[in-house]
Amino acid sequence: MSDPIPGAKEHIDAARKLAATIDDIPADTALLPINRVGVIGAGTMGGGITMNFLTAGIPVTIVEMTQEALDRGVATMARNYENTVKRGKMDAADAQAAMARLTPTLDFGALAEADLVIEAVYESMDVKKDVFGRLDKVAKPGAILASNTSYLDIDEIASVTSRPEAVMGMHFFSPANVMKLLEVVRGKATGKAQLATVMALSVKIGKVPVVSGVCHGFIGNRMLSPRQAQAQALIMEGANYWDVDEALLEFGFPMGPWQMADLAGVDIGWHRDPSRIETLRDALCAVGRWGQKTKKGFYDYDDNRQRTPSDEVKAIIADFAKKAGKPQREIGKDEIRERLLYPMISEGALILEEGISQRASDIDTVWLNGYGWPAWTGGPMFWADHIGLDTVVAGLKKHGLPVAPLLERKAAAGETFN
Repeated sequence: MSDPIPGAKEHIDAARKLAATIDDIPADTALLPINRVGVIGAGTMGGGITMNFLTAGIPVTIVEMTQEALDRGVATMARNYENTVKRGKMDAADAQAAMARLTPTLDFGALAEADLVIEAVYESMDVKKDVFGRLDKVAKPGAILASNTSYLDIDEIASVTSRPEAVMGMHFFSPANVMKLLEVVRGKATGKAQLATVMALSVKIGKVPVVSGVCHGFIGNRMLSPRQAQAQALIMEGANYWDVDEALLEFGFPMGPWQMADLAGVDIGWHRDPSRIETLRDALCAVGRWGQKTKKGFYDYDDNRQRTPSDEVKAIIADFAKKAGKPQREIGKDEIRERLLYPMISEGALILEEGISQRASDIDTVWLNGYGWPAWTGGPMFWADHIGLDTVVAGLKKHGLPVAPLLERKAAAGETFN
C-alpha cells in the first residue's frame, strides 16, 4: 500500500455526491411514495435487503414458497439484529421495533400492498421471468418492480410485464444489510420518476447508489470478469496463485481472487460429479477442496481461518497446465499487477463509451464501495489517470491484451477520464 494519491480523498467525496445525480432527470422530479416494500425470497440476500428497510423505518412484507424457508429467513434476521445490539451498534428497543415492521407470509398476493417490490430469488432468467409475470398480475398500479440480479438483462425481465417503465435492477451486495454499494440498473423503458424515487430511497436506507445501464454484469461484475480471466491465465503460465493474491493485497485490496473464491465457496455452481473434471475448479471440488467451509480450498485453513498455500493445489494446477500444453515460467509481481488491473481500466473505458456508466467517477464509486478497491488510489479510473493512460495502454499492448478505443484515444491525446 502506498501514500494516498494527491486529491484522492476529495475525488472520492465529490464522486459519491455526483453518483446520486442522473444527467437527464431534473432535480425537482416528483418522487413516488414508498410506504411499504415487498421482498420475494427470504434467503441470504432477501433477508439482508429486508433489514435495510426495516432499520430505516419502512415496513416490509417478505414472501417465501415454504414455511421452513420463511421461518429460517426470519430467524436469521432476528439473530443479525441481536448481534448488532450485542456489539453496541443498535438499541434493543430499535431492533425490536425493526422486527415488528416485518410481515412474513407465504401469500404471494400480499405483495399487492407494496409500493416497491424487490425480487431476490435464484439467479436464473427463466425463474426471474416467471416471478415477474406473476408479480405483474398482483402488484398495484404505480408500484415499482425491481430485480436484485447481478448479471441478467433487465429489459428481458421487464418484457414479461405490462409496465416496463416500472421495472429496474437493484443490485445489492452481500451481506446486503452491511455493504454500502447499490447498483441501480436503468432499463431502456425505466421511467424517470421511478428511477429518481429508487435513487432517493437508496440513500434513505444508507446505501451509496450508482446508476448502471443494461449489460452483462453491469459496472462492477463486468470489470471483475477480465481480472478473473487474467488471474486464471497467470496461474496456468506458472505464477504462484498466492503471489497473484499477494500482488493485490500489497496494492491495498482486502483479498485476492483466490482468497475470494475460498470465501465464497469454490463449489458454487459446481455440477457435483467428482468423476467429471473439466476445469481447475472441478478438480479442487472433486477432492473436497470447497473453500473455507471445508477448511481447504485453494489454501489450507486452520481453526482461526489463517491460510497457508497448499502443495496439493500447486500439483493440481501444474497438472492442468501440462495437459493444456502451457509452458511454465517465473512471473513477477509487477507483471501480475499489470495484467490484473490494466484490463479492468480498459473494460471501464468500454463501459463509458457504451454509456453504461454516466461518468468515470461513478465507476470509481462502484469499485470503492462494493469491491474493496483501495481508497488511497481514488478508485480505478482516478488511479489510471494518475499513473498515466499511456502507461496503461503500453502495459496492455506489452502483454498482448485488448485496448478499448476510448482508452487509446484519451492516452494519445494526453487526456484523463476524470
